Amino acid sequence: MEWKKELENLARIYSVEEGETITFLDLLRRGIQEKYHSPSHCKYPTQYHIIRCPKFRFSVLKGNVEDALKQILQKNCNDYNYHIETLEVMPDHIHIFVDVPQTVAPYDVARTLKSISAIELFKAYPQLKKFYAGYGTLWSGEYFVSTAERLSEAAVIKYI
Repeated sequence: MEWKKELENLARIYSVEEGETITFLDLLRRGIQEKYHSPSHCKYPTQYHIIRCPKFRFSVLKGNVEDALKQILQKNCNDYNYHIETLEVMPDHIHIFVDVPQTVAPYDVARTLKSISAIELFKAYPQLKKFYAGYGTLWSGEYFVSTAERLSEAAVIKYI
């Protein structure tokens, strides 16, 4: 048992936040508890960076439409148990960095946010529906999605 204590002492590191030394194992446990989802049998982070554009990349996501879209996306994410890490609405596209349950495919996230947000925006802004009447849809069929690990999360947030 003496070798175990020696090994533990060698593995001690200094925690800047707490101003004391802690073992690497304790630090790892804290990181897993704080940053990963933990259902009954696994630990995971499932995060997607999604970029979506309106049809023909028209600049229609500005002013009140931008604010309404942010609220709609936040409500959708709450309803589906998604957590928005970062959301940026530009006039001609959106960036959304979202944390989702492990059972949700990236396609499902993009599709759900697209369809519900289009329906809600068309209800709230009839002029937007009229503008896109000939095309039948607000969002372009194409989108970009990328997974993000914890190490690159800061880079994704900085980019957005």
